[in-house]
Amino acid sequence: MGTNLLVIQNVGRQIQGKWIWKHLNFELHPGERCAIVGEAGAGKTLLLRAIAALDPIQSGSIQFQGKGLSDWFVPRYRTQVLYLHQRPALLEGTVEQNLKAVYKLSMYRTLKPYPEQRSRILEYLSILGRSEDFLDLPYHALSGGEAQIAAFLRALLCSPSILLFDEPTASLDARTEQQFESLVRLWQQEDPIRSYFWTSHNPEQLERMTDRRLILKRL
Repeated sequence: MGTNLLVIQNVGRQIQGKWIWKHLNFELHPGERCAIVGEAGAGKTLLLRAIAALDPIQSGSIQFQGKGLSDWFVPRYRTQVLYLHQRPALLEGTVEQNLKAVYKLSMYRTLKPYPEQRSRILEYLSILGRSEDFLDLPYHALSGGEAQIAAFLRALLCSPSILLFDEPTASLDARTEQQFESLVRLWQQEDPIRSYFWTSHNPEQLERMTDRRLILKRL
């Protein structure tokens, strides 16, 4: 697999003085698909958020591309290691306005301009069984599943190296879940570096979508 893309070394997390997990070690290589598994309360979401530099860790270190988090400009790091929340936050306006909003952030101004990306977005929508009209939907009219789709499209525009999927299809019907999985595979195939972590309560989905497991056990 070559050089490690992400290294989790002796990482530990405490809440109110109690360790959720500690001495956690893992290496993610380019192109890998890793499931994070564990019983309820094992801290799966906490780990994803820690990897995304959204939550603190109390011990150990996380390195991306050979650099520790303290050596990264955090907003730049988050363009490359991107967390997809179970209940994504969207801005006022339509789906397309949410996609265009990415370009207002300075760290994304080197991306290919949105007009050049739009045809790609339409291709992604087709894979997801949605028409161009989906882009015109106001955020407040979106179902939970549609919000997850909008957030995923926004993430794809950002062209990250690692995606952190936290129950990404929990609000989708069975057909759209399969379409979502197909789009994830396409995204990964487009660049051999692209990797992801995935959490799910569906063991069959984990079999389909991952080939390694990081097992969390409550202390």
